[in-house]
Amino acid sequence: MSIARVEDRLQAVVERAGRDRQLTGIVAAVEHPASRLAWTGAHGECRPDTEFFVASTTKLHTTAIVLRLAERGMLRLDDRLVDVLDGSVDGAVGGGIDRLHVISGVDRTHEITVRHLMSQTSGLADYFQGTLPDGPSLERTLTSGIDRGWTAAESIELARRIGAAFPPGHRRKALYSDTNYQLLGMVIETVLGAPYAEAVQREIAEPLGLTHTRVYTDPTDTSPLPLRYGDRALPIPMAMVGFGPDGGIVSTAGELMTFVRAFFEGGLFERGTIGQLQDYRRIFFPLQYGVGFARFAMPRLLGGEELIGHSGLSGAFAFLAPGPGVYVTGTVNNIAKPGRPFRLMQRLVRAAR
Repeated sequence: MSIARVEDRLQAVVERAGRDRQLTGIVAAVEHPASRLAWTGAHGECRPDTEFFVASTTKLHTTAIVLRLAERGMLRLDDRLVDVLDGSVDGAVGGGIDRLHVISGVDRTHEITVRHLMSQTSGLADYFQGTLPDGPSLERTLTSGIDRGWTAAESIELARRIGAAFPPGHRRKALYSDTNYQLLGMVIETVLGAPYAEAVQREIAEPLGLTHTRVYTDPTDTSPLPLRYGDRALPIPMAMVGFGPDGGIVSTAGELMTFVRAFFEGGLFERGTIGQLQDYRRIFFPLQYGVGFARFAMPRLLGGEELIGHSGLSGAFAFLAPGPGVYVTGTVNNIAKPGRPFRLMQRLVRAAR
């Protein structure tokens, strides 16, 4: 089949997804290196070069920076968090990370390693989706339309108040927790001696020549595509500043494609490292988590294609389908119904084969 025919099929997939009236803007990029396919399409209020919030897809960027630091010998994945930070956040909130992980009165904070944070096996509560003892989760507050910001230290305090779920490094358990990546942001800042936003610029944007990829740090910046929740706009710029290393990057479908290909093909760290990180544990069906990235594993009998990479609550995605070797990036830009981007990706992969 000709490349032109495949591109027509891909655009038809995006147009079909756009029949959902809540999806007022969609942008997607698909690349299949083996066939030299490199396509970007858009629908509604989006253009191929539209900037959007990648949300938790940011975790891939954070992972890449940690792996680059490890390759340079600046840290090890099995280093203890308390040793890496070494008092760097003492006094930030109630003594920094002291007694951050307590179960039945036993403080296990000193057992947490960088690897535990990357693999979602620290047992730490999720400051964003976890329910607070005296009120709703931060996620529910934001989706109700109330915008608020927070510092990294405040996110750690929220996790402390919610409470740990299981001991660090439990053999069978994993808990998706944005807190882990807030802490990884602290690790990066401590090791590099620079803010996370500067680390993204130095370690990712500049090496890959990305000019529209950045950490969102200015709540008055209106250039990214406005977020939506269901059939309404969701203006939460202060929150988007707060997410930082767990979900604060802005990018485009094309630049996200450049990044995710570099992530899996050795453009940022040794390619062989990926194989060492594929120790997956179930988060919730059909998602599993390895060391720094996720795996979507729907049974083939149900028509699923394996995908590895990351998605974001905003509807953003950056994945590789390792079977056919197809990459997909983009966003449906809607927080409601998180299954939407996965259905779109499956259809795009099938159309590109």
